Amino acid sequence: MRTLMLLFFGVTSSWAVDYELMLEDPDIFAPCTDGPPGSINARQAVNLDDFVIEHESDILHLSGNATLIWDVRPTDRIAARVDLLHFNRGTWEPTIFSISNQDFCPIMYDKNQYWYKYWTQYVSNQHEVAKKCLREPGTVLEHEPFDLRLKIENVHGPTLRGRHKMVIKLHAFDEKNIPRPNSICVEIRGELLKLK
Repeated sequence: MRTLMLLFFGVTSSWAVDYELMLEDPDIFAPCTDGPPGSINARQAVNLDDFVIEHESDILHLSGNATLIWDVRPTDRIAARVDLLHFNRGTWEPTIFSISNQDFCPIMYDKNQYWYKYWTQYVSNQHEVAKKCLREPGTVLEHEPFDLRLKIENVHGPTLRGRHKMVIKLHAFDEKNIPRPNSICVEIRGELLKLK
């Protein structure tokens, strides 16, 4: 009987699970609560006056233009990192889920990357943006209308419950590999719900 229980537990804990993040802030992008010194938030890095975000239940309707105002140089290397943290007993704790890339621009439009699935595939002026990446202030990212559900799919591992946040950081490095002082740091906070 004990062997059967262990076998059952081993099989059930290996099944993949889907989750959805129910946003706690309708503005979506919150400043980082503990960002790198000198870091800026989304609205300091990108002019979103012509970008429309509409909430409808568990779906975000997105469209319009976002204009970069991040003060970096065309020759800079951009490093990107996304970490998922869990709020536990008054403290944000890291989870095992994170993605990182030390040279974001060459793979900005790689169809196998998460940011392509959730964002860059909907930028209609891809050829122009691909050359400039996120390194030239004034670059306009023209988004075709798209719907977004903040879903994390096919997750293997421990069950996720409760309040979580995604911390997104972009760092620019000059030609001597020295980091610029104005990295971007934003958080997307919400409650993770297990989908059936």
